[in-house]
Amino acid sequence: QVQLVESGGGLVQAGGSLRLSCAASGRTFGRGAVGWFRQAPGKEREIVAGISLSGGSTYYADSVKGRFTISRDNAKNTIYLQMNSLKPEDTAVYYCAYSNFLRTVPTEYAYWGQGTQVTVAS
Repeated sequence: QVQLVESGGGLVQAGGSLRLSCAASGRTFGRGAVGWFRQAPGKEREIVAGISLSGGSTYYADSVKGRFTISRDNAKNTIYLQMNSLKPEDTAVYYCAYSNFLRTVPTEYAYWGQGTQVTVAS
C-alpha cells in the first residue's frame, strides 16, 4: 500500500553535501516511522537514521552523528536526509523504508524504496 521513491543521490567530492528525498504516494504521512538505510558492496544493509512521523523522535547511527540530519514534511508526504561533510566511506545505495514504529533493524520495515546511489570521491 505504501510506495516510496528516493531521489537526490549523485557524485560529490569528500567534504561536500547532498540532500536525499523520500516521497510517499498513495497515502499521507502522520503515523509510523521512516528509516534511511544504506548498503555498500560487500557489506550488510545498515541503519543510517530514522524518524517518527508523529512524535518526531530521531535515531542516528554513530558513524553519521553530527553530519547527517533527518527531517520530515508530513504535509508533502516527504522525508529528507541532509548529508554534510561526506566521506568516501559514505558511498552506498541509500534506501528509505516505512515501519509502524521507529526501529533500527531492516527486517522490521515492511515497505522499501528502490534506492538511490551516493558516491563520494576522495
